[in-house]
Amino acid sequence: MFRDPVDYSVAKTSDAEEMVRLLATVFSESEPPAVAMGLSFRDLEQFLQLLAPRAIADGLTVLARSGDTGKLAGVLLTDDFASPPALDLSQVSSKFLPILSMLETLDEQFRQGRTICAGEYLHLFMVAVDGQFAGRGIGHGLVKACLDNGLRKGYRKALTEATGRVSQHVFRKQGFADRFRVSYRDFRYEDKVVFASIQEHENAILMDKSLV
Repeated sequence: MFRDPVDYSVAKTSDAEEMVRLLATVFSESEPPAVAMGLSFRDLEQFLQLLAPRAIADGLTVLARSGDTGKLAGVLLTDDFASPPALDLSQVSSKFLPILSMLETLDEQFRQGRTICAGEYLHLFMVAVDGQFAGRGIGHGLVKACLDNGLRKGYRKALTEATGRVSQHVFRKQGFADRFRVSYRDFRYEDKVVFASIQEHENAILMDKSLV
């Protein structure tokens, strides 16, 4: 059966609303830590509305759209690891705090012994594919498009914190290597095992890849 082609491009300001809506939908429904913490669509929407303007302005975030209809099929929110968007935590749900703490645990391990300079490390932060387009390799396509775009802009390395089996598989297939991991069973926030309800995924993993 014929399937329409998928076009990949760098996100523009006019894409922001659709981009936020797709990421908030997918993460609230299926991303392991977000589901474990009970983050709603609205929680994620508010969080992403803070991130999207800067992510788009940096020219690092990529989108996938149906070549026939123009429907948004996937998003890979990307930033510069040396200068992530500043977040006012008072403007986001407190349910994000354990997740941000876990990601920071991974990031701090990665930073040890390294000098992190702007324009060097491409940070692939949040990836989502519309369920209507599942099984078409769009996750892989987004990662490839993102890395190609970053390389053109002078980035030499890429990293991500992959939180589920599917994304971990996608990144490994694209040549990313596991570096550091946090066990959902063991991670504690304010002395509580906050991710104990996650059963089908074992770890959040920081992975990286050289682009040259």
